[in-house]
Amino acid sequence: MPKKKLPAVITTFCLCFVFWVLLTWSFTAQELIAGAVVSLAVALFTYDFFIHEDALWLLKPQKLGALFAYIGIFLTELVKANVDVAKRCFGGCKDINPGIVKVPVNLKGDYAQAMLADSITLTPGTITMDIAEQEGQTYYYIHWIDVAETDREKAGERIKGRLEKGIRRIWQ
Repeated sequence: MPKKKLPAVITTFCLCFVFWVLLTWSFTAQELIAGAVVSLAVALFTYDFFIHEDALWLLKPQKLGALFAYIGIFLTELVKANVDVAKRCFGGCKDINPGIVKVPVNLKGDYAQAMLADSITLTPGTITMDIAEQEGQTYYYIHWIDVAETDREKAGERIKGRLEKGIRRIWQ
């Protein structure tokens, strides 16, 4: 294995193993060994899909701090969206105005754009339906439970505002 690929395999292994431990929440020897074997197998086959340049970029203090800050932002937005949708459901679903809005996105890179699209979809009341690039600008087509704003910029700010800013600090 070339020297450049070893850090990528190690980083992918560590991420997979941490994910394994979080999913199983078991610290028995056999569970940890099984997790290590599975994580190593996954890392050997997938490291080049996840790590393209600097394998240890996430371990830099500013990137790690930005990631933890983003988790806080996402959880806050998730709770707010859940409360909003719950109110609408318990109110007889009268206060909905569903529709699809085309929102400009100012993130570069596939990972950053995928992270924003997934974050929008994971928050109740919104679903990212498509990502399109037109004339050098990226747009998301988002189904929104309550189209409260038809202007693209303002709708985008209401849907993705804090999420996009948090992701930008991680990836750029």
